[in-house]
Amino acid sequence: MILVPGLILFSGVTFAQVKPSAIYHEQWIDFNKNGKKDIFEDPAQTIDKRIENLLSLMTLDEKTNQMATLYGYKRVLKDELPNAGWKKQIWTDGIANIDEHLNSLPHHPEAKSKWSFPYSKHADALNQVQKWFVEETRMGIPVDFSNEGIHGLNHDRATPLPSPISIGSSWNKQLVRQAGQMVGREGKALGYTNIYAPILDVSRDPRWGRVVETYGEDPFLIAEMGKQMVLGIQENGIAATLKHFAAYSVPKGGRDGNARTDPHIAPRELHEIFLYPFRRVIQETNVKGVMSSYNDWDGMPVTGSAYFLTELLRNQYGFKGYVVSDSEAVEFLLTKHQVVSDYKGAVKMSVEAGLNVRTNFTPPEDFILPLRELVKEGKISMKTIDARVADVLRVKFEIGLFDHPYVNNTKGSDQIVHTKADEAFSMQLNRESLVLLKNTALAGGEKKVLPLDRKLIKNILVTGPLASASGFMESRYGPANTQIINVLDGIKAQAGNAINVSYAKGCDVVDATWPESEIIPTPLTTAEKASIDEAVKLAEQSDVIIAVVGEDEKRVGESLSRTGLGLPGRQFQLIQALQATGKPVVMVMINGQPLTINWENKYVAAILEAWFPSGQGGKAIAETLFGDYNPGGKLPLTFPKTMGQIELNFPYKKGSHNGQPGDGPNGYGNTAVVGALYPFGYGLSYTTFKYSNLKVSPPAQNDQGDIEITLDITNTGAIKGDEVVQLYLKDMVSSVTTYQSVLRGFDRIRLLPGETKPVKFTLHPDDLAILDKDMNWTVEPGIFKVLVGSSSEDIRLTKEFTIKSTAK
Repeated sequence: MILVPGLILFSGVTFAQVKPSAIYHEQWIDFNKNGKKDIFEDPAQTIDKRIENLLSLMTLDEKTNQMATLYGYKRVLKDELPNAGWKKQIWTDGIANIDEHLNSLPHHPEAKSKWSFPYSKHADALNQVQKWFVEETRMGIPVDFSNEGIHGLNHDRATPLPSPISIGSSWNKQLVRQAGQMVGREGKALGYTNIYAPILDVSRDPRWGRVVETYGEDPFLIAEMGKQMVLGIQENGIAATLKHFAAYSVPKGGRDGNARTDPHIAPRELHEIFLYPFRRVIQETNVKGVMSSYNDWDGMPVTGSAYFLTELLRNQYGFKGYVVSDSEAVEFLLTKHQVVSDYKGAVKMSVEAGLNVRTNFTPPEDFILPLRELVKEGKISMKTIDARVADVLRVKFEIGLFDHPYVNNTKGSDQIVHTKADEAFSMQLNRESLVLLKNTALAGGEKKVLPLDRKLIKNILVTGPLASASGFMESRYGPANTQIINVLDGIKAQAGNAINVSYAKGCDVVDATWPESEIIPTPLTTAEKASIDEAVKLAEQSDVIIAVVGEDEKRVGESLSRTGLGLPGRQFQLIQALQATGKPVVMVMINGQPLTINWENKYVAAILEAWFPSGQGGKAIAETLFGDYNPGGKLPLTFPKTMGQIELNFPYKKGSHNGQPGDGPNGYGNTAVVGALYPFGYGLSYTTFKYSNLKVSPPAQNDQGDIEITLDITNTGAIKGDEVVQLYLKDMVSSVTTYQSVLRGFDRIRLLPGETKPVKFTLHPDDLAILDKDMNWTVEPGIFKVLVGSSSEDIRLTKEFTIKSTAK
């Protein structure tokens, strides 16, 4: 260690204008300031020994403080940086984590901080906070700095990513791994040590507002994407925390907001669908964190359930990290679920169930003080406290906080966060998330409406309430203050000077009485009619109409579940009026959940699903419309035709999606629409693909052996394109009812015109396993059918193999 007046150097970390401290030594830090190297301070010791030693030196107050979150600046914490008053606060004995500190969220203007940017300034600020906890608390236990990261890092001017439902539509595991690496790299450079991502909730009810924040409806797709995100984040030496465990995404009736309870999930479905992504990601990534949800399941509030937080997470899945509650999950045991008579009862129930760290937008002492009382009253054992705190400390040791608690080279953070390469990567992820839903031929020929032909088009009308909007490109859980290219500006730039682009809004996102107008229609007002008429007049003078419609950030998201899934407000009337002009209508959809666009699908010329892109979304959409990019995304969930079909998902149990006529002895009548508007895995391209040469080896295998599947994919069109090759598996006969088929592999392949590439998948025993009648995972003998294709319904090749019976 080199000491200079006013400057201390330790492990490459530079602090200016601070007093030198004697606690920093070569290769170790004297956290408890006793002048000797204790076992917990010795990097050469095992983590288990370090934890055991540290626990033996901690007081009850210090232990209980490692079981609560301190929300950052202007959420709970009133100060940007440490001051003398902190010695009088409860965190003078340390704290588990500080969440969202100094990140300057756009949705919380009062939280704006001068320390959020430049990036180096924020890294310096968190170093100062960390330094206070290391040097000014008795035990010097470092803080875990947590932050959100599902849309990119939740920080001022970090690199934005499109919404998770967009990322799910890319079906590109390599890009998701890169996204995780980027989020983790930026987080670490800014001083964060724990990223709350990914969300592994399975979206089975399209009414639910947070569909936009998930990877889709299929547990295998979600597990594969979530696994790559966790691996990418944690490659940077920081933690990732999975959200929201468990059974969170299907509240009764899709109701969010103040409801968020009573999911109707059968036990087998709970494990095969909703817990499957968590089980796999935990077992395959050594993820450091899990966030417990505030809903119940079968009468058990998850955050108060030892079955969920201990039996499943730790005993069955092998989770070794720490469980942090979603905000207010502990309080809901009392206020919502009413399974305890007072708040101390909620604290006791959650801690004994397995909760490690409580989070809420209230001071940490609200939880810590009653927790201490419970221990002193003999109602919670010290053994339980030690076990919960040990989990928190283990994560802190594993991510290196006891060896390198500070950001190295804070000035270098300005060259690490939101680079040009990151911007280019984000742009590519925006492109690959776009899904072409419809593309019809122009009148009098085979040429399709899309891509737009610059040689044939002189005038374009861009209309719709979301064409010039931008709010949907930012997220409460993503970066703030990002640069944005809206769809209108993107089209103008892509069109160039040779094409005239006109614009009329057409209508607002919603009308004055929405959502009531979804059940009690009202006539157009004079102003609404005039706005649509303006768009129609310009449409009549145009060669093509691009209508940008759907939902904005006020219509879908957390607490924003819907009771209707059509285009909100007057947007449907706008589309009908535009279609009546006889000009080709290209509908660009901005939305966060599947919409029931039956009329639109039947009549408009082309539909491009854009979901909620990030700031460069307008450019990515425009490139795709003009053919400078060929869309290759696939839907990560099913689009129902009507709300009356819900639930309509993939995977589905055999026979559960059958129609009426001829289906069995009572299969008569014609009273319901059947089938999906767009099935899971669906998406078109500007080119075409041929599947061939499917091989399955071996044709017969024992129940613990692997099955190899190979095929060839060929681009039979005239332009370069991506195809997502999808592998489905059907268990032909099973001891319990299983799914019609399940997704068990996918690969996004880029092909030049005429190019052929081989594709290989390997099925492992777990891919064949089902929960038998005794609820045990097992691979049953029998015939399995491999189905390979372009969607769950567009199957191009099939072949069977047999799992041999092991009976003697």
